[in-house]
Amino acid sequence: MPGHFKDDILDRLARRANIAQFVSFGPDLVQRHAWVRGFQPGHRFDSVEEAVAAVLAASPEASVNIRSWEPENPKSRSFVYGRREAGEVLAELRRLSGEGLYTILNETVDVRDGGVSGVAFGDALEFAPGDTPRCVEKPDAAGLPRDLGLRLLETVYGFRPNLPAKVVQRVEFSLHPIRRGYRGEHTALWEVEEPGPPPSAPRITWPNRFSRHLGDKAFGLLIADALGLPVPRTQVIPRGLAPFWFGTGTGTAEVWIRTCPREQVPGRFTTHHGWTDPFRLLQEEDPGGELIASILAQEGVEARFSGALLTGADGEPVVEGVAGAGDRFMLGRQAPEDLPPEIAGSLRDLCRRAASKLGPVRFEWAHDGARPWVVQLHRGASAGWGRVIFPGEPERFHPLETAQGIDALRALITRIEGTGEGVVLIGHVGVTSHFGDLLRRARIPSRIEEPA
Repeated sequence: MPGHFKDDILDRLARRANIAQFVSFGPDLVQRHAWVRGFQPGHRFDSVEEAVAAVLAASPEASVNIRSWEPENPKSRSFVYGRREAGEVLAELRRLSGEGLYTILNETVDVRDGGVSGVAFGDALEFAPGDTPRCVEKPDAAGLPRDLGLRLLETVYGFRPNLPAKVVQRVEFSLHPIRRGYRGEHTALWEVEEPGPPPSAPRITWPNRFSRHLGDKAFGLLIADALGLPVPRTQVIPRGLAPFWFGTGTGTAEVWIRTCPREQVPGRFTTHHGWTDPFRLLQEEDPGGELIASILAQEGVEARFSGALLTGADGEPVVEGVAGAGDRFMLGRQAPEDLPPEIAGSLRDLCRRAASKLGPVRFEWAHDGARPWVVQLHRGASAGWGRVIFPGEPERFHPLETAQGIDALRALITRIEGTGEGVVLIGHVGVTSHFGDLLRRARIPSRIEEPA
């Protein structure tokens, strides 16, 4: 847009919203605007040096960024992040001034504080942790329908993002667990513009950077809860931000502890009935902090039946389960049983509700006789049918007796993945169990056969 002045927009925005503290300059390094704590809005500093010193002093991290632009081409120039030395900051301002650029000097707001940055525009909300709003230009930012995304973020952070209501505005924002900016609020706005027709709501997909931040199970259950699906009351204890709660009480007042990897790793990490020290569990199972993002403390369900459901290649739900708790079934240690028709029917209905918002889904469930509960949720359909887990006709199939355990299957997958060879599981195991999950994720041709 011709004549696009970012600092004019920020100056107007600062009169009604929270922004990062800043001082802006023209190409001649003459001050244009200023919003710095301890000074009146628009305060005129005596020199560039004094302005730099004031912003550095007002920044909690004693760090600043420099944004530069041309009014005729506002999105194409340098962004300098996290400078602490006044002399270096002055040198950068003079360099950019020498290129004929306008500049904004603003406090660095720590993007590694557990919060997120992103863009709200139309029905789309995109964001990621550990980054600036430019994260939307990179792969794997989370993309959600605006209303659902706002509900999810409010659940995680305990406050509703304070964004403009007009969906025709493209809003760059960041959210922070500790209040920041000129007004000292949790939401900071960076830019607001009306660049053209807004986009429609994005399709909900994960894994993404935010789902890895919370853990795959936590993110899937948050989506389920935000969509109004029945999720047991759950406390998330993350590595990277404060604990938070969501879901509905089941009435049992007992807990299951579930490890929550950054991405789905079926059957590898602990699920424990009853309380155990979550911090000890993190240290024992992932001392490097690279695999497990959080621990879930989930209220148990008085489970008359438990199991898993996936959407088959024909688009129809495949329901498997057992009477009672389903942990042995999921690990392939218990064969699927015939379920009462009313139980299976209620699960198919729940699948259709979820699929109407997400497309094909897979989920683990527990049923208390009155209603089904979602205890894990994932997107995607199976490519298999019947006892076929993943289709294909390789020249060689490796037989594996399921009694050897799920770790034996992991070792076999590691050995043959990428070779084009397949696996035949021999035993009484469900296609929806973690055995099936592992083979589907590895895309290894596979099927289940009964033992002789």
